[in-house]
Formats: sequence, C-alpha cells, structure tokens
Amino acid sequence: MGNQAMKSKGIVLLSGGMDSCVTAAIAVRECQLAALHVSYGQLTEARERRAFEEVTDYYGISERLLVDQSYLGRMGGSALTDVRIPLREADLLARDIPASYVPFRNAHFLAVAVSWAEVIGAERIYIGAVEQDSSGYPDCRPEYYRIFNELIAVGTRPETRIEVVTPLIRLRKREIVKKGIELDAPFHLSWSCYRNNDIACGTCDSCVLRLRAFEEAGAEDRISYEKKVGFSSRPAV
Repeated sequence: MGNQAMKSKGIVLLSGGMDSCVTAAIAVRECQLAALHVSYGQLTEARERRAFEEVTDYYGISERLLVDQSYLGRMGGSALTDVRIPLREADLLARDIPASYVPFRNAHFLAVAVSWAEVIGAERIYIGAVEQDSSGYPDCRPEYYRIFNELIAVGTRPETRIEVVTPLIRLRKREIVKKGIELDAPFHLSWSCYRNNDIACGTCDSCVLRLRAFEEAGAEDRISYEKKVGFSSRPAV
C-alpha cells in the first residue's frame, strides 16, 4: 500500500457494499485511511456492519468510527428502513425513484464525515456514489457532490481543506467490478442485498445490478444467492 506515514489523511464512507468496497481499495492506495460506517435503521444493518468490519480488517484500517443515525429509520419513508413499505423486485428499466430511496441520506452521512475530517485532519472524504447503473437516487449525481463541496468550503474553518471524492460516480457497474478485480478488492466480504442478512436474495435492485455487473465483466461473484438471474442476452458494451 506504500508508505502510509507519507500520505495525507482520508476518510472512506464504507457501507460494506460492492461500490464502497472498491472505493476503499482506491482510497487506501492514495491516503492514510480512516473508515466511517453509519447505521441508520436499515433492515440489513447487522450484515452491513459485519461487511464493514471484515473489509476494514482486510485493509488493516484501525481508525474507525461507527455512527448511529437510526433516526432516519424512525422517520420512515423508505423500504430499506420500514417493513411496511414493500421492496419491489428489480426493474432495471424503471425510471422512477424506487421505494428503497432513503430521503436525503447521503447528506446525513457526509455531514458526519466532514465533522470527523475536521477533527482528525483528513483532506479527502471518499464515497462510492454511482450515477450510472444506479437505482436513480438523486443524491448520487455529480452535481450533488459539487455543491456539497461548495458547502464544505463555506461551512468549515478558513484553513480547512476537505474535499468529497467520488471515484466511481461515472463508471458503469461492470467497470466497477473490473476496477475492483484490478485492485484485488475483497468482493467476497462485501454485502449488497437490501432484503436479507444471511443469503443475498438475488432479486432486489441492488442484487440484480450486482449480478449483471459481474456477468458482464466476465467474473465470478463469490457470495451466495437465493436466486441468480442470468443476463447472457445482454451485450456488454
């Protein structure tokens, strides 16, 4: 990983999912890295926490912050936090914002990350936001992070230099898989399923996007699924 002592400090927002896993693989090569994980009342909270612990152990990241934002779950409004809201089966052609969207979630995550960055002297905050091949979440767009960086500039000490970095935001999911393989990212430790804590369902948006990405990348996804959907008729371009 190079000489960590010579690198500037960074924070990675690490949910434990595929995208955050690859983001960590990138960030650990560029920064002396700390890791932040948020529990927000999500139904798969325990499994995501395990993935976070295992990925940070894999990279030897000792500086970690676990944050409780379970008030997001108490607010409701998302199928990820409220069992009364049905989580749809994957529809990759849909253009509406799905019920899995947690209203303004990434702003809550980033606010904590910026505060912690000021305290520990971190200059970069890495987040695995992806605009392409996503579920259409509005807080995964490049302009969202451009504006958030402007907010950081006016809302922190004058001498503070903190930047939110989104290394995957313009990549397709298959490109993220290829990048992860190139960097030896521990995909087998990551967790993407919205529905289950033991075996990934294989039918929610997140599972299907992941399965398609691995198939189009010509790679094997080593986690177990209840059901695997094939995409052999879809050309990888």
